[in-house]
Order: sequence, then structure tokens, then C-alpha cells
Amino acid sequence: MKKAVASVGVPTEIKQSEGRVAITPDGVREFHRLDIPVLVQAGAGEGAFISDSEYVAAGATIVKCAADAWNCELVVKVKEPQDSEFQYLRKDLVLFTYLHLAAYPKVADALLASETTALAYETVQLADNTLPLLAPMSEVAGRLAPQMGAHFLERHNGGRGMLMGGVPGVPPARVAVLGAGNVGWNAAHIAAGMGAEVILLDKNIERLRSLDPLLKNRMTTLVSNHGSVERIVRDVDVVIGAVLVPGGRAPVVVTEEMVASMKPGSVIVDVAVDQGGCIATTHETTHADPTYVVDGVVHYAVGNMPGAVPRTSTFALANATLPFQVQLAQCGATEAIHTVPALAHGLNTYRGALTCEPAAHALNKPFTAPLTATGV
Repeated sequence: MKKAVASVGVPTEIKQSEGRVAITPDGVREFHRLDIPVLVQAGAGEGAFISDSEYVAAGATIVKCAADAWNCELVVKVKEPQDSEFQYLRKDLVLFTYLHLAAYPKVADALLASETTALAYETVQLADNTLPLLAPMSEVAGRLAPQMGAHFLERHNGGRGMLMGGVPGVPPARVAVLGAGNVGWNAAHIAAGMGAEVILLDKNIERLRSLDPLLKNRMTTLVSNHGSVERIVRDVDVVIGAVLVPGGRAPVVVTEEMVASMKPGSVIVDVAVDQGGCIATTHETTHADPTYVVDGVVHYAVGNMPGAVPRTSTFALANATLPFQVQLAQCGATEAIHTVPALAHGLNTYRGALTCEPAAHALNKPFTAPLTATGV
């Protein structure tokens, strides 16, 4: 069977509290069927409760150290390379993972300096403009966001001491969701299911119209602009930031002044923090230390939220990424980019060129069109 890479590497994720892994045993079986060896670093699946023996049974080779897993033509990951992994980047490497370069300029610099060919899950885009590899983690993060909001509304966690759904005779929490994309819709849906009073805001009124039949009078929709956000944020108990610019930095839609106007003990969950954040006062936190307080408002801004549920997240992500991983392995990056338009959108760096326009704009670096960079 046709194959363009000699092996696929799966390193253990080392970002703090990150338990996901880039491939499941079923994925290994698919590569094994194609006679493409998969090298999985020992313990890579432990966070998702996938044992080394399961990978071996599927046909993988277990390697002891990260260097061995990275020493493959195609490396598949979940999160962007961490500082200690920059040493493994090289010109003959194809890296396929979440990158979010607009929020992580050091990663962009390392990829460009090493001339690594890097494709980002979050910018792979189909002809209908959907983002198939971002969608599963957006769904997970969106569904987690109200859970986090409810948890940190509890008084012993710093919040206002409110029950999300209230009780008879006592009103529920009010939740504002900023953005009605995959993250926002899932967040609003779960918050409403928890019994909260939900306000869903988006600047695209057609998107709000398309959701209206699904709402069943369980939430209110509003067109998002500075004035509407300012009014709503002041009066709610939880704000969920779910604003997306594919490949670029999230716009700041909640200012410092708006945060200062919020009620003491209210909660912000900024799901967009891995793209720089859409709340002026947020900075990235970790699962080990997830919150901080500004102006009396609890801020939750974990950059890898789906890592909190790594087993669900791993299987959801692998279901979506495997077909594209196989295309890269069979065709090689250059041919795949030329023949699969979705992967052309996914290309972020190629031999020292930055090929993702929103990231180039956010980082103030020169942009090279993917098909130009790859020789068309």
C-alpha cells in the first residue's frame, strides 16, 4: 500500500495536567493495516486510561523516551510543543497537533527557526467553512464551562454561593455566553439544562436565527455589541467567553471596566484563553491552579480545558483526526496539502514560512500562502 512516511510518533503530552493522547489503539490498528509503524512513548495513554499493552496489542511499538517518539517523519500530538520539546523540532519533521500560534509566539518562533512543517488541528477547514478537528474539543470545552462556572460559584470556591439552577422560590444563576459557535452553543445548552437563566450573545444574527428553533424558550438570544455586552455582564453571575477567530487571536469583548462592574463573587470562564482570551483580565491558568480573582470576580482560564476529561476528549479527538493523520502518512505533507484543501488550511508553518494568515497578522510576521510555500 502507498505510504510516504516510514513511521508515526506519539509522544507523551507534557503540558501540565494534560492527560490526553493523540491516538487510540484503533488508530494504531489503522496504521498497522497500512504497514506504517507507530511508535508510542511509554505511558502516553495512561492519562486516558489506555495502557501500553493495549497499544502493543494493536500493533504499536512502545519506546521509552520522548526523543524516540519524536524521531519519526510524522509526529502526532494533542497540545503545542512545550519549551523542552523545541529541541526535537527539525526540517524533516511533519508535526500535526493543536498549535494556537497567535497565543503562543514562542512556539511559532521555534517552528519557524527549525523549519518544521506544522499543521494545526484548529485551522483544518472544510469547504463549508466548518472546523472538523476543532469541533470535538469545542464541544467538550463548551460542556465543561458551565460545570466550572457552577463549581466556582460555590462559596467555598470563592463564588457568590449560588446554586446554578436555584430551587423553588429562589431564582437560578444568570449565565451570559459570549459567542454562539460550537463552544458557545454547547455551553448555553448545558447551562440551560442545569436550570440557569441563559443569555446567548453573538454578533451574527443569522447564527442566532438558526439556533432559535432549538432553544425551546430555554434561553434568550441577543446581538452582541459593546453596549449589549456591557449591560449583560454587569447583571449576570457567570460569564462564559466563547469567541473564536480560527487561527488568530480572540478579540477582547469584555473590557477591564466591564469586569470591575460585575457583582462580587461572580465567575468568568474564558474558554478562548488558548487563543489569547476574550476577556481583558484573563491570563492562562492550569488545572492545578485554575483560578484567580480580579476586582472580586473569580477567573477560570485553563488553556487545555478538555484535559480535565482526558478519556472522553482523547476518543472524541482521535475519531476526528485519524483520517487526516492517515492522509498525511500516505501522501506526505506536500502532496496532501496540494490534494486535500482542508489540510492546506491546516498548514501553519512550512520550511521557515508562516502559512496561517490570522496567526501571521496576530504575530506581526510575514505571511506566505500555503500553496505558494509548498511550491505551487
